[in-house]
Formats: sequence, C-alpha cells, structure tokens
Amino acid sequence: MRNDQLINKLDWQVILIYLILVFSGWLNIYAADYDPDVNNGILNFSMSSGKQLIWIGSSFLLIALIMLLDFRFYDSFAYIIYGILIFLLIVVLIFGQEVAGSKSWFELGAFKFQPAEFTKFAAALGLAKYLSKSTRKSSDLKVQSTGFLFIGLPMILIILQGDLGSAMVFGSLILVMFREGMHPLILILGLGVIILFLLTLLVRQTVLLIGIVVLTLLALGLVAKSPPKIAIVLIAGLLTAGFIRSVDFILTDVLKPHQQKRVMSLINPNADPLGVGWNVTQSKIAIGSGGLTGKGYLEGTQTKFDFVPEQTTDFIFCTIGEEQGWIGSFLLVALFSTLFVRLIYLAERQKSSFARIYGYGVASILFFHFAVNIAMTIGLFPVIGIPLPFFSYGGSSLWGFSMLLFSFLKLDAHRMQVLQRW
Repeated sequence: MRNDQLINKLDWQVILIYLILVFSGWLNIYAADYDPDVNNGILNFSMSSGKQLIWIGSSFLLIALIMLLDFRFYDSFAYIIYGILIFLLIVVLIFGQEVAGSKSWFELGAFKFQPAEFTKFAAALGLAKYLSKSTRKSSDLKVQSTGFLFIGLPMILIILQGDLGSAMVFGSLILVMFREGMHPLILILGLGVIILFLLTLLVRQTVLLIGIVVLTLLALGLVAKSPPKIAIVLIAGLLTAGFIRSVDFILTDVLKPHQQKRVMSLINPNADPLGVGWNVTQSKIAIGSGGLTGKGYLEGTQTKFDFVPEQTTDFIFCTIGEEQGWIGSFLLVALFSTLFVRLIYLAERQKSSFARIYGYGVASILFFHFAVNIAMTIGLFPVIGIPLPFFSYGGSSLWGFSMLLFSFLKLDAHRMQVLQRW
C-alpha cells in the first residue's frame, strides 16, 4: 500500500482524539507546573511541560516508524516482542533503579524508561496471537489457562518490582478473553472476590461469616438436590469463608505498608488526612472548587500553590476540574468515551481475528487506565499510581500508549488485506 493510500485508510477520528488529548494534556501539565513568581515559559525544557513536549515530538517519530512497518510485522513477531519485554522485566529487577519504592526503571544518564509501560503492548500482542489460532477455542480450559499465563507472568514480575498499580492493568485483558468466549462465570467470580474483599474491610468478619452460613444453608435447601450439587455448594461456602478469614493476612502480610494505608484511606478517608489521605483530599478540594465553569486557565489556586502532590502525573485530572470546572471535566470524559466506542467499533470490523483481539486489548488497557485514574482523583479507588492515557506527564507511558494505539490503527488500515505471516 502506497503512503497516500495508507493516509486515506487511517481512522482520522481516533487520530484527532489522540492529538486533542496529547496537546490538552501538555497544556494542563504546564498549568500544574506553573509558578507565577518564576519566569517559566511554556517552552522551558527544565519544566515538566518542556520535557513532555520532547516526548510528544519523539512519539510522532515513533508513530511514523509504526506506519512504515509492514502490517504483518505485529502478528509475525508478537511472541518475540513479548519474550523481549519479559526478559527486560527480569533484568530490571536486578539492575533497575528504584523510584518511589518501585524498582522498575532503567536509567541511562538523563534518560529513564520503564519496561512495564511497553509490556502492556507486548502482552496485548502475545495474547492476540495465541487466541487468534483457528484451531484454538477460547472456551477450552487449556486455552484459557495459557491465556491467563500470558497475562499473569508480567503481573507477577511487576509485582516483584513493587509496582502493584501497573501490574493490575494487565488484569484488564481478561475482558479480551471474555469477548473471545471465556465463560462469564469466571468474570463474575473475579468481580465477586473484589467485592467480598471490600466488604470484609467494611463489615465485621463475624457478621459476614454468619451471612455465608445462612446463604449456604438456603442454597442446600432450595437448589442442591443431588450429591454433586450439595458438594459444590459446600465447597463454595467453605472457600468463601476461607477467603474472608484470609483478608487480614493479605492486608497485613502481602500488601506493603503504603499500600495498606491507601486501601484503608479508601474505606475511611479521614483516617490519615495529613498523611496518605492528603493527595485525595486536596484533589477533591481542587475539583470541587472548580464549580461549573472552573477558575480559568492558570488560575487554579490548589494547582498554583502545589497543594496536590504528583499533579502532573497521577492527579492531572484535578487540574482540569479546578481550572475548567464540571464542563471541562465532562468534555474530557466524553472525549475518552468516544475514543473507547470508536476502538470497539474498529475492533469488530476487523477481518482477521488477530487484529480484532488486539483491538480489544488496546481498548481494555486504555479504559482501565482512564477509569482507575479518574476514580483515584475523586476518592472512589485507592491511589495506585497509574497515569491518565495521553494526558499525564511521562515519556514511557506516552510512548507505550502511542505504540498500543497506532499499531492497531496500522492493522485497521490494512484490514481488507489477508494477514499472512512472514
């Protein structure tokens, strides 16, 4: 396909949304970093906004390279790319630099990058290639187990680095397996475990255990009429009770102290208002103070006087809330929502199963980042330190998200061509 044909076949709706998000993010990074008492021009490369501009420019070069690659490259080299990133996750455990309690960064002079951000791209590719084999049915237990291995291996390695937030992102790829035929019961069970974990923190264990006993007895009386069903109900009841009893162990012995505090601050925001609860409290103040239309660009007092830590990265959304108000926040959410709907539409129109599965992987990862990041800033989710896609400051994240998105757009542009491996 010639370059002029490729340009015509690219989905320019998605590209336009990408450009709006990237440059709006850059302007808000400048606002979050702005100091009225210092001469800090928008092109000052010692500031986060100046550095982000360099990352934006380099991302455009990366996108150009993606467009030049043959579209069959991603399918043909998916396993190799996945293997390389898994290797880097292992190496960073040994030679990586520790930043904010997480040993997940390579540092080469002034240049730093985080392999976990690129592993999301690799995991989506690897899972897509495995599930796209025509001889494999995603409803088979063996296929599902191997699919979970593609997701679980990077999660384990990233957890060992001390970065639980980035590890959780890979769990979003379970939605891809659900789309490809995984039984919905597995997804329901996963959500049930999360809800039960939170309930155990909110309600006394004795009350929950009594409730489980009552529900088990009711199920035995109303549903379980045969020995196999009776066994299933009893096993489910015992496993549920065992999980409730294990929550204290998970909270005190598995999670790190700062993670424990973040979970407890979600349950009780006032438990440590000057410590772990400070970020969220100040973020909610900033968003609430914006009102309907906001205070105006560069006029946010919470933003201007650095009340919200990590405001260029994890808490960038509160800059929009304070300076652009409810209207600006709504437009940003609407823009992201339009992007997700469009990505799902593009995924469904693919002629190859590889491109379709990969498209759903892209949508799932981006949606998880979007939903959790905004939920963190308004106190609906523990602070786990993941960026808002295309919007937050960070070179590794911007490169990783750009690779995810534009690799899929490249595949979509060639969707009418037969996808044959090299």
